[in-house]
Amino acid sequence: MNLPAVALELAAATVLMLYAVSLVKKGVETAWGDLVARAVGGAGGRPRAAVYGCLVAIALQSSTAVAMLTAGFAISGAMALDVGLAVLLGADLGSALVVKILSFDLHWLAPLLIVGGGLLHLKAHTRKAVEAGRAVLGIGLLLLSLQMIGHATLPLAQSPLLPSAIAFIGGDALTVMILAALFTWALHSSVAAILLILTFATKGLVPLDVGVPLVLGVNLGGGLIALWLTRGLPVEGRRLPLGNLLFRALFSAAAFAVFALHAPFAWLPGGTVAGKLVNLHLLFNAMLVLVGLVTCGAMGRLVRLLTPDAAGEGDLTAHISALDRALIDKPAQALAAAAREVLHMGNLTTRMLEPVMTVIQSPTRGAVDALRRIDGEIHRAHSEIKLYVAAVNRGVLTEEQARRGIELTEAAIHLEYAGDVVAKSLLQMAEERLAGAGAFSQDGWRELLLLHAAVFSNVRLAANLLVSPDPVIAREMVRQKEHVRRLMEESSKNHLERLRQGVAASIQSSDMHLEIVRALKEVNSLVTTMAYPRLRETGDLLESRLIPAA
Repeated sequence: MNLPAVALELAAATVLMLYAVSLVKKGVETAWGDLVARAVGGAGGRPRAAVYGCLVAIALQSSTAVAMLTAGFAISGAMALDVGLAVLLGADLGSALVVKILSFDLHWLAPLLIVGGGLLHLKAHTRKAVEAGRAVLGIGLLLLSLQMIGHATLPLAQSPLLPSAIAFIGGDALTVMILAALFTWALHSSVAAILLILTFATKGLVPLDVGVPLVLGVNLGGGLIALWLTRGLPVEGRRLPLGNLLFRALFSAAAFAVFALHAPFAWLPGGTVAGKLVNLHLLFNAMLVLVGLVTCGAMGRLVRLLTPDAAGEGDLTAHISALDRALIDKPAQALAAAAREVLHMGNLTTRMLEPVMTVIQSPTRGAVDALRRIDGEIHRAHSEIKLYVAAVNRGVLTEEQARRGIELTEAAIHLEYAGDVVAKSLLQMAEERLAGAGAFSQDGWRELLLLHAAVFSNVRLAANLLVSPDPVIAREMVRQKEHVRRLMEESSKNHLERLRQGVAASIQSSDMHLEIVRALKEVNSLVTTMAYPRLRETGDLLESRLIPAA
């Protein structure tokens, strides 16, 4: 047996598998990213959240991608902690279902999917079709990589040294589980890790008593991945991966305790060791969902105890600045601190915009003054960020760091302008209502609420984009801008029609109605510009809407 050649072939197959998974993820996100984001963000109650998480994980072939999306929604305040935990548990089950499907003998599909997906990706004329072809190509390459792994492991199965090595490793099941968890974290893909184990088991390289701790370790390591990737996020974004990891750690520990007591696992369904292991993986995650749906609330409370809010967080204007002057000569850390402060501005903007329609409809002096105080905090943060980034720019920066500094400054400027629009236009409408201005017509107010909801959704997406600069979120923001434009045009047209018909309430509130529409449109345009740098990087943004001159 030529061990270096076997190791190289196995490494190549593993890299191809990871690349294939990334192709599927990118293709699905690009082609149907808006549906993915809406499914995760609009999860609803716990059972529905688990179902949506499961479906999105199957589509993306990655529970980690779902975890990152969910963390963004949690940071913006759009998702409760218990619901987010249900989404992640459902995503873990979806990932296990993907493994179950891929465990069947589908090698005959690989050529068809590679040819069909490759041609569609290369020859299609629409963006969605091109990205759908990328996803299909990724699935074909994933199946091909499994065949390559099977071929690479054939010499290992015939090695006389292997039984001794397996027996030595299997003598310490706890070490096996820990190593499997670390290996999964290193791969950053629980799907790839479990498929490798199953392929080895199919070739007779992994007996059941070694496979069980390996599978438990993969499930534990799958929780480590999202926790590691969200380590730099605000506390709201870190709580979800931590809760998911605690769920998986407790379940893994319980299952390992049963295994350590020499309880037989031969009862697992499946005619082969590989079949029993894949069913163990699926059963583990299915049981975790069932238990988790009942205990998500308790886990949420535990996670809050382990990750308390920062002091003063209950006050809308109380905030400890992330702009540490000691980091000025460390550009990477300084820009990360500036990004945290820009995110704080985004959160303030969402807090200011969310209740503004209620304040306009039923204004009180206290409510108006509270929102104006938030605007003052936005102004303060904007000034500090500009000065801080300017100080960082006086040092030695890479081209990427300089670009990042410009992006953060521009984002702060746009958020400050958005706050100004709310304060100077929308809160002015509330002041007029306090002074006795007439009420809106029923139809007119309903249109304004729909427009506000669409704009507020885009502001939340902008906050998510600050956390995770994902092109999928950026594309959704631009789509949402077009939706806002259509709502605005429809509202203006309907309002003019009500004026023509002589509706008294519309006549009295006409100036306010049109001013609110203009203000909301301006806020939406300001936050959408934050998506453009991401879209320029991916080539998804046209330089001009004009038709090129002949």
